[in-house]
Amino acid sequence: MSQMATGTARWLMAARLGYLASLVLIPLWVLVVDSDSPYSLGFRVGLLIPLLLPAVGILKAKPYTHAWSGFIASLYLLWGATSWWVSPDERGIGSIVILTLSTWLLASTYFARHRGRELGLGLKKKDNQT
Repeated sequence: MSQMATGTARWLMAARLGYLASLVLIPLWVLVVDSDSPYSLGFRVGLLIPLLLPAVGILKAKPYTHAWSGFIASLYLLWGATSWWVSPDERGIGSIVILTLSTWLLASTYFARHRGRELGLGLKKKDNQT
């Protein structure tokens, strides 16, 4: 594998930190802080499954995984922002989770972009010679 530029490595570190912090804080919020939720424990645990899907690719620095993991981060970001809005007593942890999810989303996007360019990946431009 080719050497990674310093800026790209920084985006990777930020993406990993945002992801791992989210991986810890979201279950903490769903299972401990909001333990009096009207939803069953099984349902709340099931809500955490999508969070695990990009784990291997993020830790192995796969640009494609970082790119599509943004969709998962966006879903949890929407959930976090909604929960923050409707549950004023949970705004402390909600603010931290929103920050970690935003870090994951933005850093993964920039990592995928920069690393993809370094590796020569990307969409091929259509040849207009017809």
